[in-house]
Parts: sequence; structure tokens; C-alpha cells
Amino acid sequence: MSPVLAGALQALALIAALALVHAPLGTYMARVYSSGRHGRVEKWIYKGIGVNPDTQMRWPSYLRGVLAFSAAGVLFLYLLQRIQGVLPGSLGFSSIDPAQSFNTAVSFVTNTNWQSYAGEQAMGHVVQTAGLAVQNFVSAAVGMCVALALVRGFARSRTGELGNFWSDLVRGVVRILLPVAAIAAVVLVACGAIQNFSGVHEVGQFMGGTQQWRGGAVASQEAIKELGTNGGGYFNANSAHPFENPTPFSNLFEIFLLLVIPVSLTRTFGVLVGSVKQGYAILATMATIWVGFVALMMWTEFAHHEGALRLAGGALEGKELRFGVGASSLFAVSTTLTSTGAVDSFHSSFTGLGGGITLLGMMLGEIAPGGTGSGLYGILIMAVIAVFIAGLMVGRTPEYLGKKIGSREIKLAAVYILITPALVLVFSAFSMALPTPRHSMLNTGAHGFSEILYAFTSAANNNGSAFAGLNANTDWFNTMTGLAMLLGRFLPMVFVLALAGSLAEQKPVPVTAGTLRTERPLFTGLLVGAILIITGLTYFPALALGPLAEGLAS
Repeated sequence: MSPVLAGALQALALIAALALVHAPLGTYMARVYSSGRHGRVEKWIYKGIGVNPDTQMRWPSYLRGVLAFSAAGVLFLYLLQRIQGVLPGSLGFSSIDPAQSFNTAVSFVTNTNWQSYAGEQAMGHVVQTAGLAVQNFVSAAVGMCVALALVRGFARSRTGELGNFWSDLVRGVVRILLPVAAIAAVVLVACGAIQNFSGVHEVGQFMGGTQQWRGGAVASQEAIKELGTNGGGYFNANSAHPFENPTPFSNLFEIFLLLVIPVSLTRTFGVLVGSVKQGYAILATMATIWVGFVALMMWTEFAHHEGALRLAGGALEGKELRFGVGASSLFAVSTTLTSTGAVDSFHSSFTGLGGGITLLGMMLGEIAPGGTGSGLYGILIMAVIAVFIAGLMVGRTPEYLGKKIGSREIKLAAVYILITPALVLVFSAFSMALPTPRHSMLNTGAHGFSEILYAFTSAANNNGSAFAGLNANTDWFNTMTGLAMLLGRFLPMVFVLALAGSLAEQKPVPVTAGTLRTERPLFTGLLVGAILIITGLTYFPALALGPLAEGLAS
């Protein structure tokens, strides 16, 4: 079987698996978030944190819950790293320095999971399990909460109430993420991923010295790392490490995990707004972009003019030979079109245009299908922009799901889509203008610029994947990427929740002959075009200086 055919068959198998679970999982999540009952464990949690889960919140209260919970998470994880040296199960590792502790705490609380450290050389069992793994669950659940609040804004009328943040958070963890992650961890263990609390071992001889390996609760963290679109690896090699990702089947299964909730949330959206066709329209938009990116990536990585690469069957540098070019391309596209950031190959070693595709996937806002929750609210914001554009073209007040998109709504949506590009471009410009940050670049020229651009694109979009080559463990990059992650996560949430509150206060507008039918293919095409054009106009100059220049020169 040719490598190209093998890659295509894996993509088809992945699509079939996602299609199989889309409706049941999406419908189940809709029932979870609309149920009026509380489980026994959930009641204990509510009592322990002192909240009433039945109290309805308006958007400022909902936002305060999001920010307060996340701030507590940053503080706890920061302190846990700072005292690691005196904790049991530290495996002899010292405490993490302040700048890196700040960066890591912010990274995992914002669902970014950017890592400026090598996990097997820095973090003990307590920090990995009680700190990082816990944040993998709750940070993903926070994203789902914000998405559900926006969906309720479309579904409800004449009220500013968006639900209860604490109830949404607990249900997301207890009823969705925990059970699915537990099943996924068992599958990964069956594939060969390790799950233990073993220490550091020295084995055999390797080039005149001993080789070290360490154990850990890897399978369980790997499961929620992918399911929650987190991405932080137990080991520095991330999902290219055989302890995390042992076989080609586990590799495909991990890609399935990082896509399954964002894909299924489109069904949840359709059920909660009372029209599953609206969910299918959003899903079709996501699928169109994802399939297009997969095809482009495989084309750039398989097709070469250079004789050596052509004879090898593709650009194999930086790719895990157990998986090959096709599976690595599939993983790279999926992890950068979601907010996962896990890698089974090193994106810096991709072709110039291939590296540009990973960058562009994040620059779209990671909405195809996007992160756990963040992908849904991101593409709904783009849908608001798309109906506004359509309204301008026909001279009619834009409407979406029975809600008028007036000046307040479009201002909130416009500011949302401007925040992340501003963070990426401003931080990248400062890093290139100052002499010290440039010393962290492994390469010069267009590829070196791509290293910087990729770092801040990954941080501000809460992706977390690394281009490789850039030395990010410096005070500058630990601080600046930390700020980019904080602002890139929580500033957009402010405008999403404000938009949700504004929509929930409106009364529904009746459908007329002039209403744009947003469940039809015409709207899907309009939405895809709006996403690509807005992203292109925003980032084309930066892409032209980096991956496009490199790709055209090769």
C-alpha cells in the first residue's frame, strides 16, 4: 500500500468514527446541560464549594465565576510547582523557578498547555497528577461552559440569564469528561501506553553510558490531554513518545479523541436551539475547512521536487517513522485546527508550506472544529459576522437564529475577532525588534521568523504546540507567552459572554421571506468564505515574511 493511500484511508476511518458518535454524544451533552437534576456526587461538590447550582446568572456573574475559578487555579498550580522540591513523589526534581512556574500555571489553566520544559526532566508525580492533569479536566470544562452560555443566549429570549457557571462546570467534568477519559485511558493502556507511579530507571548501555526512562500515570493524562484539547505531554517528545502513543492505532485513536467533543458539540448546539439543521450547517463549515487543510498538508508533505525526498516518499525529517507522513500530517492539521497542541511530529521540520498550514490553522481561530467549547463559540462569532456581511449585501437588518444582530452585537463580535491577531502580531513584532529574544531562534531568515510567529500564534490562540527550534525557556518568552495566553483566553470570553447576555435579552424575530436561511449550504459557503478572507487579510503579511517566503524559495 502506498503511503498516500494509507494516509487517505486513515482520514476516511477517522471521519467514519466521528460520524458514528456525533449524534449520540452530542444529544447526550445537550441533555446533561439542560437537565434539572443534580447527582449525589455533584451535590457534595456544590455543598463543599458553597454554591447554589440552581441560581441563574446574568453574564457579569457568569464571567466573575469563570475568572475567579481560573485565578484560583493559576495560584494553586503556581504554588504547587514552587514547592515541588519538598513534596513526596517529586522524583528528586527541584522546585520550578518563578518565571517558568508562572508560564506553566497560566498555560494549563488557559487550556493552552504550552511547555517550556521537558516533562520527564522537570515534573514529579504530584505536580503531574494533582496539578497538570486536574487542570486538563477543569480548563476544558470552562471552555464548554462559555460555549453553552452563548448557545443559551441564542436559545433564550427576554431574559439575561445564561445558566449557572458552577453547575455547568461540575456537570461537564463529572458527566462528560471523566467517564469518557476513563474509557479512553483503558484503551490506551491496552495499546501499550504506561500507567504507573514508577520512578527513574537506568537500563542497559547506550553509546558508552546508561539510558534512563521514567514511569508515570501517562495513559490517564494522555486521555484527557487529547479529549479536552489540552495537549501538554508527560514527556518532551509529546505524542511521538512510545509511552504516550505506542502504535499507529493509538495515534489514530488520539486524533479521534481530540476531535470528538468539538465535533459533537455542533449537535448539542442544534438540539439546544431547537434546530439540528443549524448544527449540521456549522458542522459542514468545520468539515469543509478540515478536509481542505488535510488535503493541502498531505500534498505539501508528499509532493517534492527534491530527489531525496521524492525517493523517500515524503519529507520524513522530524516525523515518527511508526506513523509516517500521512498520519503525521493528519495529526498536525487536527491539533492546530483544534486548541490541542499535542504533536506526534515536529512542525519545524515540515516543508515551508506545510509549516504555514499549521500556522494558518491556528490563525483561523481554531474553529474547524476548534477546542473543547472554544471552537463552538469561536465559529458562532464568525457566523454572526457572516450574517452581518450578508445583511450589508442585501440591505437588510441581519438576523441569526431569530435574533437581530444590531450595532451592539456586531461591535462585540468585531472586538472578539481582533483581540487574538493583535496579541500575535504585537508580541511577535516586539520579539523580532529586540535583540535578546532573537537569540532564542535556532534558525535565521524566514524560518527563524516563523519560529517566533508560531510561538505567539500558539500562545494567544491557546493551542500550545511548538514549532521546535525556538528556546522558549527564557524570562522573556516565559513572561510574554504567559501574558499572551492569559489575554488570549479571557479577553475573548468577556465579549462572548457579553454577546450572549445581549442576545438572551432580545425577543425572537419571526422568520419571513427575506430571512437568510442559515441552515442551508449557501450560508455554509458564505461562512467558510468569511473565515478564510478575514484571516487572510489579517495575517497575510506575516505569513508572507515567514512560511510563504520559505516555501516559495525551496
